[in-house]
Amino acid sequence: MNQSQKGVFKGIRLFSSSAVAIAIVLSLVFSQSLGRDSLNWQILMAAIALAIGIPHGSLDHLVTLPRANPIRMAIFICLYVCATLIAIWALLQWNVVGFIAVVLMSSLHFGVGDSAFISELDSLENRKGLPITSWAYASASGLLPVVIPLVNERSTAALEKINKNLVNWHQGFTVQIQLVVTAISSISIVTLFMKKRFRDALDICLLAALAIFAPPLVAFSVYFGCWHAMRHTARLTTLLSQSLKAYEQGNKFAAFKAAVIPGLPALLGTVIFVALLAGFRNQELSNSFFWFALVTVWALTVPHMIVTAKLDRAAFNQYF
Repeated sequence: MNQSQKGVFKGIRLFSSSAVAIAIVLSLVFSQSLGRDSLNWQILMAAIALAIGIPHGSLDHLVTLPRANPIRMAIFICLYVCATLIAIWALLQWNVVGFIAVVLMSSLHFGVGDSAFISELDSLENRKGLPITSWAYASASGLLPVVIPLVNERSTAALEKINKNLVNWHQGFTVQIQLVVTAISSISIVTLFMKKRFRDALDICLLAALAIFAPPLVAFSVYFGCWHAMRHTARLTTLLSQSLKAYEQGNKFAAFKAAVIPGLPALLGTVIFVALLAGFRNQELSNSFFWFALVTVWALTVPHMIVTAKLDRAAFNQYF
């Protein structure tokens, strides 16, 4: 079973890296052929990537309450939904402050989650890492795909289309933010090379290239859907009973599918909810759909981050 799990983890790592590389190439090609300011192809790529990533958080109850009784499960779902709705309300009420909070929270959540994926892969390969290596990876992998695209000069046009209130969220400190993230990422890459973690260093370089060369919408969405979400789903396969049964039979595809299929209704639910939310706000769906989709995804990160803290903490236990 261990070999099958390792195969899934390595396969998903290859998929996520390849998806990012393809997104970089397509972004460069489309920017030249269709124009860097054209949003149609950006929104299409971003929507596809977000659709891939949304289902990964819908199995949080199985991580937190694997054998919960119906009452506990109902309470959990109510709290989860309430936290999400409160976060949506806060983001819509205080766009800029809520956006900054989401940026910081997402950087922390993504970095720790991606580093935990590497930690679990190390465990499957009987390879022991070091805390400093893990946190070097976490700091860069969290900041690069979230912060850099938002201080890129191309983010202004995208934010104007999504929500004009967010255009100056950084208060003009773009250069300073870029320098800080660049310094942290450089230290991360040097640390990983010194520890001979060359594949990990390649991950950071890919994320840096995505943040630099892809438009902001594409950079974040591809990272979220094709990198973070896929790696999180791979981690779920080590916890879900159906996935474990498939692993025992040596069926890696079935193991991964068992962690994907139950989350698909969440995608449909998100699309319906976003459409209703846009209608409730009395705005044209074509102009507001993507903004509300992002708000919903960001809001779902709040309870998701709290729930997955348990999973992330367990992944780092090998160090202590």
